[in-house]
Amino acid sequence: MRLSQADTLLRTVFGYSDFRGHQSEIINHVIQGGDCLVLMPTGGGKSLCYQIPAILREGVGIVVSPLIALMQNQVEQLKQRGVRVAYLSSLLSQSEIEAVEQDLQANHYDLLYVAPERLLAPRFLALLQKIKLSLFAVDEVHCISQWGHDFRPEYVQLSILQKRFPQVPRIGLTASADMKTRREIIEKLDLHGARVFITSFDRPNIRYRVVNKTNERLQLLDFIKSEHPHDAGIVYCLTRRKVEDVAFWLSSKGVAALPYHAGLSAQVRRNHQHQFLSDKGKVIVATIAFGLGIDKPDIRFVAHLDLPKSIEGYYQETGRAGRDGLPADAWMAYKFGDAVRLQRLIECSNGQTAVKQVAMEKLDALLAFCEAVTCRRIRLLNYFGEHVPEVVCGNCDLCLDPPQVWDGTVAAQKALSCVYRAGQDSNLDHWIDVLCGNYTEQVKRWGHDKISTFGIGKELNEKDWRKVFQQLMALGYLTSDHDEVRSQQRLTPASRTILRGEKTLYLRAK
Repeated sequence: MRLSQADTLLRTVFGYSDFRGHQSEIINHVIQGGDCLVLMPTGGGKSLCYQIPAILREGVGIVVSPLIALMQNQVEQLKQRGVRVAYLSSLLSQSEIEAVEQDLQANHYDLLYVAPERLLAPRFLALLQKIKLSLFAVDEVHCISQWGHDFRPEYVQLSILQKRFPQVPRIGLTASADMKTRREIIEKLDLHGARVFITSFDRPNIRYRVVNKTNERLQLLDFIKSEHPHDAGIVYCLTRRKVEDVAFWLSSKGVAALPYHAGLSAQVRRNHQHQFLSDKGKVIVATIAFGLGIDKPDIRFVAHLDLPKSIEGYYQETGRAGRDGLPADAWMAYKFGDAVRLQRLIECSNGQTAVKQVAMEKLDALLAFCEAVTCRRIRLLNYFGEHVPEVVCGNCDLCLDPPQVWDGTVAAQKALSCVYRAGQDSNLDHWIDVLCGNYTEQVKRWGHDKISTFGIGKELNEKDWRKVFQQLMALGYLTSDHDEVRSQQRLTPASRTILRGEKTLYLRAK
């Protein structure tokens, strides 16, 4: 009975003819009162997995959402469809909040969107215990994990839901979580008995492309004007200052670009977001503060002028393109120096050593994606535990235009041997000096002109050796080891396969 009702809602309220992927199974599971964790790509239809059960089950569904803009966007769309829905946020006046709470107690809503901070307030928890609840939906649930790309401390406290409301089904939803993050989500929310639904992370309509950063602004302008002259798109930058500079510059070059970052007033952010959502061909230049949960199906490109902090972040951000299923581009300008900058930011942060280490590992995985010589899509899917055949995807830059490569196995063996013999406490410049046979003061002082790797790399110049080392770091054969004092490069267990000659290693020629 409930499933037929779900089908009817899907068609009459939400305007879709059929469920996709695991949607029907998830909805049925939640309607029956089951807990679950849903991993579904951006644009895969996660919201329906809790919206339909909340409408069909008795009581109100409480949706925990991390951003006010996200709540507003979804509530506005649901109201247009005739759904009884509201949200509570700091933007509402006290009288508006009281009105919503009164309507909540009068059973006037099917769905109520709240931020985690409001949900956890003792007064609001007490209010919830007085009413009938259909479900709890925790959106962007990866925010609960300190190993995730968007950690929010307040999410950790959501474990209280199982203790206070043990009979109310809970559904956690995210578009990006690696295995470590998934385990922490289950642990923190006490979802040990929950079903886990995983939909393929593949977005076949998105073309992944990484270009060597030379003049990033001109490269971006050429990309937009040649491939997306009248399309909506998002350009991500690392800092607020850069966001404003790039937006102004693009506007001066004839691209309708608007800045968006947390330093702008709430009114300006709302105006820019509204223009982006309502007008055709608008480009938003933003920090990662923009985009979470934004429902604009016709975003034709997402560009990165700076490295994201992780593959999860990259996947989440690029996943905002092409939600209508039509072709879209994920374009990134990259140079190794960007990674060095992020490494320094991690090292100088106030986080615990273990947190820094995980952040560095995630950055290393992203570097491996950037420096790859074979299919980017396969690397992306493998990261999320989705193993696919090693075939050409036909929709990434490396498959469409394979890079020039060379057999760097011997060079890698020499480089890794040098790191081992010259000491892992040394630095890149010193290792290159040893390989090239340079009699520097440090080489002579440490006696490294006497070790077996001294001068064995004269076939390459210093610039070429630097590229070799950069790729070895990016591909996971060297890694940063952190303590409270400094960061050092260390050989990884994977380096043994190279040193033993068990694997052929192809490196980029340029």
